[in-house]
Amino acid sequence: MSVPKQKFTAEFKQEAVRLVRTTGKSCAQIARDLGVPPHYVVRWKQQQDTQTAAGRPAFTGRGIPALSLQEARLKELERELEIARQERDILKKALAFFAKQP
Repeated sequence: MSVPKQKFTAEFKQEAVRLVRTTGKSCAQIARDLGVPPHYVVRWKQQQDTQTAAGRPAFTGRGIPALSLQEARLKELERELEIARQERDILKKALAFFAKQP
């Protein structure tokens, strides 16, 4: 029988990393105190370091990309541009259709 996968909230992960940074204890010691495997805390700390260095929020959740504000804005603008292009193409086709009618 398989063991169900544990899920931890972003707040829990942030608190675990904060404890590592502020108390001076090792990741393994904090993990034992919290009752999680030690490699989880190490991975959370590394993830937070890389995301913070890139200017992105850490621990955004499953399936949610960690985008900076500029990246999110760029993605939104690209989506709007694609919609505008589709609307333009539809209008071109409609204009060609009506121009052919006598």
